[in-house]
Amino acid sequence: MSVLDISIISLFLGGLVIYGIMQGKRTRSTGEYFLAGRDLPWVTAMFSIVATETSVLTFVSVPGLAYQKDWFFLQLAIGYIFGRILVSWFLLPMYFRSGITSIYETLGERFGKPIQKTASGLFLFTRILADGVRFLATAVIVQVMTGWSLPIAVLIIGSVTLLYTLSGGIRTVIWVDSFQFILYLAGGIITVGYILLNLDGSIASTFSVLSEQSKLQIFHFGKDIFHEPYIFFSAWIGGMLLSFASHGADHMMVQRVLATKNVSSARKAMIGSGFFVFLQFAVFLFAGSLIWVYFGGADLPKDREFSTFIIQHLPIGLKGLLLAGVLSAAMSTLSSSINSLASSTVTDWFKNMPSIKISRWVSFAWAIVLMGIAVIFDEGDTTIIELGLTIASFTYGGLLSLFILSRGQQRFSTVSLIIGLILSVITVLVLREVGIAWTWFIGISVSVNLAVTLSINKVTNSLNA
Repeated sequence: MSVLDISIISLFLGGLVIYGIMQGKRTRSTGEYFLAGRDLPWVTAMFSIVATETSVLTFVSVPGLAYQKDWFFLQLAIGYIFGRILVSWFLLPMYFRSGITSIYETLGERFGKPIQKTASGLFLFTRILADGVRFLATAVIVQVMTGWSLPIAVLIIGSVTLLYTLSGGIRTVIWVDSFQFILYLAGGIITVGYILLNLDGSIASTFSVLSEQSKLQIFHFGKDIFHEPYIFFSAWIGGMLLSFASHGADHMMVQRVLATKNVSSARKAMIGSGFFVFLQFAVFLFAGSLIWVYFGGADLPKDREFSTFIIQHLPIGLKGLLLAGVLSAAMSTLSSSINSLASSTVTDWFKNMPSIKISRWVSFAWAIVLMGIAVIFDEGDTTIIELGLTIASFTYGGLLSLFILSRGQQRFSTVSLIIGLILSVITVLVLREVGIAWTWFIGISVSVNLAVTLSINKVTNSLNA
């Protein structure tokens, strides 16, 4: 990297740390540390949701999907919008009515403390694994850019993120997320513009080539919906249920809208994020397609297409801006994960709400865990983004089932709820072994969970009658 590129990145990283420290002066209580006084603008929360969920995986895998294939991934994004609508009308009113800090408190109020802790435990397990994969994706990009080893890349990124996250809490995390989202989306748009201006042919001929090679195709139709995850019906249903679970039963996502003023603001942030995710995926898929034209369709290692283009073909200055965007995407997910893990831990597991000092120590501990997980993960033989989504699918079905059951009036025994959770996870393991597409994991596991829990509870009630 040039001196100018290094300077841009250094100024960016230094600015984040300084901003976090300055915001830390406003954060004087644990409630402020985790919910920012519940007065954040819904637009800021919306951008934070998008930055948190897509993060560096957008840079790593989404352009690569278009480079290797086409725009099939947008089918999932369509489902994401519908999933957020379900969250907004089915779950958000319950969260705001309860005045909670952790969404699993609603399960504690409905089913008792053991279920609250169980749900929180599943969330913690899911986050450290899924975000460990995301953190690995970050380290992979930095390794390509700098030649550092993966452990060194993890240490540097983790340390900078930890500094501003511990200082300012969720207020800093959400505002920084919003800035980072704008920065890396701009990076994608700039990349598209740069390639279009530097291709040998005209824009019309470029689109003609992409169209002839079916590189712009979005919809895939077929009959084998249970084994092919990106056939439209499978992708749309899978995306909807994944978003319903991830943005309704995962505290990291819901925490952002809990920091807004009311349920109306929360709904705007939640539903709006779905449309911005669609836009963001479209931008980076387009970038991947154009990079394919730029490289003449050359074979490149998976998940290296965009980073290779940035390093080898962007001019000085613009390269530094794009690398800052890459780091922005990386840190947005990591910072959000650290704060939400700490929030769930102190709210769901501590008897009394601890001081802000203790909360920061808990955040520090989770940061160390995430950094450790990132070091030991392996990319395997699948794309990083699909691996991350698969990990989440193992537990999301069980968590979503609990919230669905909590909306009814029926009383459930702890045993029936726990057995339902266990069988929902086992169901996903079985589905994976028999080759069912991951897009069906959540839907089938939720169905199994509800059927088992309701059946056991009915039998138990009959025996006790």
